[in-house]
Amino acid sequence: MTRFSAWNVFRNGLSGQKGWDRQWRDVEPKADYDVVIVGGGIHGLATAYYLAKKHGLKNIAVLEKGWIGGGNAGRNTTIVRSNYFRPGNREFYEHSLKLWENLSHDLNYNVMFSQRGHVSLLHSPGAVDAAARGYNTLRLTGSDAEIWGLEELKQEIPHLNYAANARFPILGAAVQRRAGTARHDAVVWGYARAADQLGVDIIQNCEVLGVRRDQGRITGLDTSRGAIGGSKIGFSVAGNTSRLWDMAGLGTLPIESHKLQAFVTEPLKPLLDHVVVFGVGGTHFYISQSDKGGMVFGGDLDWYKSYAQRGNLPIVQDVSECALSILPCLGRVRLLRHWSGVCDMSMDGSHFICKTPLDNLYLNAGWNYGGFKAGPGAGWFFADLIANDRPHEIVAEHDLKRFERGYNIDERGAGPDPKLHG
Repeated sequence: MTRFSAWNVFRNGLSGQKGWDRQWRDVEPKADYDVVIVGGGIHGLATAYYLAKKHGLKNIAVLEKGWIGGGNAGRNTTIVRSNYFRPGNREFYEHSLKLWENLSHDLNYNVMFSQRGHVSLLHSPGAVDAAARGYNTLRLTGSDAEIWGLEELKQEIPHLNYAANARFPILGAAVQRRAGTARHDAVVWGYARAADQLGVDIIQNCEVLGVRRDQGRITGLDTSRGAIGGSKIGFSVAGNTSRLWDMAGLGTLPIESHKLQAFVTEPLKPLLDHVVVFGVGGTHFYISQSDKGGMVFGGDLDWYKSYAQRGNLPIVQDVSECALSILPCLGRVRLLRHWSGVCDMSMDGSHFICKTPLDNLYLNAGWNYGGFKAGPGAGWFFADLIANDRPHEIVAEHDLKRFERGYNIDERGAGPDPKLHG
């Protein structure tokens, strides 16, 4: 496979772009693998890549029921940040952000990671105090964090709604400058390409239809492309985790599957050079501008369980109202399209990277709103778990039994209730 470099880009420009190879192979599945990862999104591909690169495993397959980039990986708002506070979450997301910062060089593929900053608007003195307390945690644990007053915020982003009678008056902002956005398609393509170069079989249009068990182990998977065996099996399928869990005969999981919509407008001239977020009084909104000029934004999820990858009008109205309340200049901008991803929402709002009741089955699930930003870190720690058959100390508490221990990794402080976390 041709390595990307300035010289190769120049040379292929002279030859009509005819010198590029396929980015990854289209392979037929083998009968048996050392490791089978179910799910060809960012998490699954990153896991396979780090298993091959960091742990030296060779006989690995990634099974994707659709096409690479067709699931949640291509259905999000592309925000990357590490401003989490709880032990376990704090270290995990900072590790993931550090992987993002070098990811284009690591994969030899431009994932278009833009560290434009994550700006969380603050609307009350209590919110300012709470943000200062939380962001001090970031600074004390080796990350970056700032609190901006109103004048500094106005200089950085002058066209927010700063009116005294605004629906949500702005007092300042909590800022992480190293945060930003990345191109979701580029990330999965980059991981797929890099994993393929290390010998990983990426098998598209391969849906798991059944799970074979014998004496506490999985012996194989029945798929739409035939039976596939694996010494170790990893589930990394986001909102469809419950379906596979049921196929494995393991009963119920402490997660619910909900839809989370995202939106993009027609292209505009440069308007917003940050990720802007706010949440107050039942609202939840986040927005940034893509490299093509479209305003990419989202808000709360649909408050009913669903596996559908399409949205509905009540959320369109809710998110549009949030957009206009904080950025009135968008009032006449046309909305081009909206879509929905399926999120697996855990009882305490935090993820699972753990072993399961079956000896050779491993679980990566429960990502709530954090799946995209967690991609590199999730792959790194999930690969570490599968290769070493024990969790890394940073994710040791992110298991299914934490609820039995009464240990909730509750980032929002809303309690172990999926209806509150979304």
